[in-house]
Amino acid sequence: MGLHILRTTIAVEADKSGILPSFPLPVEVPSLLTDFRSVDLIAPPRRPDGSIVIEDRPGRPSGRLSGRRARFRGPFLRLAREASDARYGFWGNQGFLYRFALRLLEERRRTYSFHAAALVDERGPVLYVVIGGAGSGKTVFLLSGLSRGLKLFSTETVHFRFESGAIRWDKGSLVDNVRLGTLVHDFPQFLPPGIPSAWTQDLPAGKIALDLGTFASAADRLHNPAVVFLLPRIEEDRRDHVRRSLEEPRPAAKAFFDNISQKISESFVLYDRLALPGLDTPGLAASRLKAAYRLAAHPSVRLTAEVLAGPATCWGDLLG
Repeated sequence: MGLHILRTTIAVEADKSGILPSFPLPVEVPSLLTDFRSVDLIAPPRRPDGSIVIEDRPGRPSGRLSGRRARFRGPFLRLAREASDARYGFWGNQGFLYRFALRLLEERRRTYSFHAAALVDERGPVLYVVIGGAGSGKTVFLLSGLSRGLKLFSTETVHFRFESGAIRWDKGSLVDNVRLGTLVHDFPQFLPPGIPSAWTQDLPAGKIALDLGTFASAADRLHNPAVVFLLPRIEEDRRDHVRRSLEEPRPAAKAFFDNISQKISESFVLYDRLALPGLDTPGLAASRLKAAYRLAAHPSVRLTAEVLAGPATCWGDLLG
């Protein structure tokens, strides 16, 4: 089979069909739809950007990446059934395909991907990019921004590339994994049907996959909009809004580089058993750092700032 993600194509082969992903992708917590706007099934491409080959065999699982070709061997049908966390499999939203696609987008298409939520004020347009890892406060900014009339551009991964001195931004995922407590306590207006806004018992742990496509921006891509980068730290009991601008390009570039690099460079474990090193290379890292500096100094960037606030005060006076 072939897969198409944004600008990259990937050929996937397996000796047992049960290993392959099924389409359409479900809206659920482990889904790649929480990473990308879409993952499309296509005919096997003649010249794919990368390829994945999987052989289901007994014994210890193994995996090797040679150039843009990944090969795996092991009892993956069984490991998938027994996995403690479906996100960390071949097709999960923290798994191999996710990270491999990010690398191919950089290597083959010079497209860089922030681990970020992004919202658009379509009157400008102004693109607000809220970058950070799990628990940093991206979802609070996202839902609060939608409540204030901003439009959704991405819940989790937002992509950009340079084009003739300008920056093109591509829409990312429209599904967000949200803690149920965040919805019940801070944003009950976004609760899906069937979930009570006044919870009378202990809240279940974990997250739900929230489809926010009805709030999506009209444009699927933006050409050189004004951009505001926010690096949040949200504390539940905080009532003020403290903002510190990163006016010198070096700390901003480092923050960009660290964020874009994270999912490509970090080691990870598939199916609880197969430890894999990061997918980064010295050449990609060097190009990414150059892109981070170029972005930090780009005239379209109006502000890069760290924000310390509570859920009700996260935007401060940024939206007027």
